[in-house]
Amino acid sequence: MKHTLKVARQIFPGNRHFQTCQGFTLIELMVVVAVMGILASAAMPLGEMVVKREKEQALRTALRQIRTAIDTYKQAADEGRIEKKADETGYPRALEDLATGMDDVRDPDKKKIFFMRRLPRDPMFPDIEVTAAETWGKRSYASPPDNPEDGDDVYDVYSLSEKVGLNGIPYNQW
Repeated sequence: MKHTLKVARQIFPGNRHFQTCQGFTLIELMVVVAVMGILASAAMPLGEMVVKREKEQALRTALRQIRTAIDTYKQAADEGRIEKKADETGYPRALEDLATGMDDVRDPDKKKIFFMRRLPRDPMFPDIEVTAAETWGKRSYASPPDNPEDGDDVYDVYSLSEKVGLNGIPYNQW
């Protein structure tokens, strides 16, 4: 510090500021802290929105993956690759069937057909201790779309969260 003042005195010999100024005043520090507080409070809502947007993207992706796997399961059942009784719709009996796989009845070795590597969790579900299948609401083929109910099969899935997304639509209606 003393070396810096010595150099400053040599460069600016007539300026007494370098001889008397030793640091910042309390007012200067308070102004800086206030400005930093204002900037931080402005950044918080943006950070929260980024997190919400990432969760919504994860929800869209998970719904798309599960619904594609359900459709592929139904197609395999209609083609006779999965055992289906006469009174069944051909949709999976449980969400876990998509990841655990089903026996291919056409294959002589009875190899399994897998529709998903793993079942994704609902990113909007708050409890992380619950299994992935229990985080989703399930709609059976027999239930109407405006009043989804669980049943003998899984025709569709939806989020159990009643929060509203950034697009104004509740997550359980996506």
